[in-house]
Amino acid sequence: MKNTTAPIGRFAPTPSGRMHLGNVFAALIAWLSVRSRGGSLVLRMEDLDTQRTSGENAALLRQDLLWLGLDWDAETPPQSQRSQVYDRYFEQLMDQGLLYPCYCTRSQLHSVNAPHLSDGTYVYPGTCRELTSQQRKAFDRPPAWRVKVPNRLWTVEDLGQGTYRQNLSTDCGDFVVRRADGVYVYQLAVTVDDGEAGVTEVVRGADLLSSAPRQMYLQELFGFRQPTYGHVPMLLAADGRRLSKRDRDLDLGFLRQHTTPETIIGILAHAAGLTHSAQPISAKELASQFSWELLSRDAIYLDTQAFF
Repeated sequence: MKNTTAPIGRFAPTPSGRMHLGNVFAALIAWLSVRSRGGSLVLRMEDLDTQRTSGENAALLRQDLLWLGLDWDAETPPQSQRSQVYDRYFEQLMDQGLLYPCYCTRSQLHSVNAPHLSDGTYVYPGTCRELTSQQRKAFDRPPAWRVKVPNRLWTVEDLGQGTYRQNLSTDCGDFVVRRADGVYVYQLAVTVDDGEAGVTEVVRGADLLSSAPRQMYLQELFGFRQPTYGHVPMLLAADGRRLSKRDRDLDLGFLRQHTTPETIIGILAHAAGLTHSAQPISAKELASQFSWELLSRDAIYLDTQAFF
């Protein structure tokens, strides 16, 4: 009999280059979390930014995941092919009277006079929320579109980071769902993609934790089930730098020439607190002993020389 309570997870990489170790770590934990409980995994290419992404990179991502032993059960269409789907949900928000055009420039949004949180991100002050139709006509450029948010506290009981709270009104402000060039933004696209795929568990990097309340709000508006969230700690180089594709920090193109999947997984698992040693281990072997309770919540510093 099919286990109807088994989780449905997902891995949603951006095909803008080869995966680095931070991407690998997020994919590994997403895979372990569902496989350890008999669940399934959905693969999705998040290629909204078609200027930076490519089908060739997507093909390499698939090859790298399989080389690591991280398989998946289904692959949904990439985001670049789903604009018409996003259109429907955009119109739903429009029909609910929750959208309005925004003409603020980037420099205005990042102005020193605009409200900012302690991490430097700005809180949108609602500048364009009450513009009259005449005032809107005075702008000679296409607008972005923002969704109105309520003055309400959202709580995320996160598997990786514990309890996280955010009031969208005071900690975020009305947020953009479609850019001025017509491209839908991450918040709307990922909410629709996860909702339509029936995803019940979202595992990703801790840098995306603050976006969860925005997605929870959209899930509620669209009638989607709220998934469980698990935000994994960031991987940092020994000097404190965040690993990134831009710096080509030990990407899979390099690692596949110099080491094995088991070595990579063993080192990552030990650094994250999942194992007692950094001995090589396969993803399949690790799944039988995985627990979120073992996973570190703090940033993980890697000695990159350990991979060779």
